[in-house]
Amino acid sequence: MSRVLAPLALLALLLFAGSLLIGPAGLGLAESLRGLMQGGDSPVTLVMREIRLPRALLAVMIGASLGLAGAAMQGYLRNPLAEPGLIGVSGSAALGAVIAIQTGLSASFALGLPLAALAGALLAVLLVMALAGPRGTSLTLILAGIAVSALAAALTSLVLNLSPNPFAASEIVFWMMGSLEDRSMTHVWLALPFMIVGMALLATLGRGLDALTLGEDAAQAMGIHVSRLRLLLVLGTSCVVGAGTAVAGAIGFVGLVVPHILRPLVGAHPSRLLWASALGGAVMVLAADIAARVILPDRDLKLGVLTALVGAPLFLHLILKLRKERF
Repeated sequence: MSRVLAPLALLALLLFAGSLLIGPAGLGLAESLRGLMQGGDSPVTLVMREIRLPRALLAVMIGASLGLAGAAMQGYLRNPLAEPGLIGVSGSAALGAVIAIQTGLSASFALGLPLAALAGALLAVLLVMALAGPRGTSLTLILAGIAVSALAAALTSLVLNLSPNPFAASEIVFWMMGSLEDRSMTHVWLALPFMIVGMALLATLGRGLDALTLGEDAAQAMGIHVSRLRLLLVLGTSCVVGAGTAVAGAIGFVGLVVPHILRPLVGAHPSRLLWASALGGAVMVLAADIAARVILPDRDLKLGVLTALVGAPLFLHLILKLRKERF
């Protein structure tokens, strides 16, 4: 297991350092480190502490939380096609943000957009849990999540359709693509408590997820409280996905593709995949964010677009590989 975690952790550290050092300002290594370590209000210090450091921290936080949530969701549903947005939290968080932009709340209040997105995520959790019921099965959870996602998508489209302001509609579209640009430490501190709580909840699911590989009946016979496990899964996933969507928009395919890539390296135990996927998710988002700055430095290439362009073909390749293995 350490043979997988150690290289991933090292790669994440290297990419984190690269995220701090790479940017359009063209700062040297020594100059960047001085600006990061020393105080003051010099331009270099402002660039390092107010622009690059929050961006790098959010990339690690969002990537790790999405990777962890994706591995937990796939382990619980025993379905490699599951991903964190399946329970409708990301779509509902996006709906809250869209309403904040459309109503002007985001323009009049700096934290109006992320707070509205968090409110949308909370509403999605309540709806999913109410629809699934306390004793619902995994299929019930999937159907409830699909219903909430469809409703959130429909309402988001309705807001866009009825928007009288073309500038607000354009802002909505670009925000939904997902980006870490122009984020500050305020966004980091806003998302951090939710992500810590969510990742702590998801980290406790390892033994239960391993037991579920034998089926729900066998897991219950082994002393696993399946209903409690599902509640912790939904709450943990909602915290990390809702917080990530609130501060960065929709960033897809991380929680879907990363567990797929790492699963052959850690074996058939879902508990081993949790932290490997967390590190892998951080690596993927850090690499994608660096690429967004390097590929088109003069254009605002959205992070969510880049992860989709990379993740979708890779996911299709994995599907074809699975088909060849079965036939």
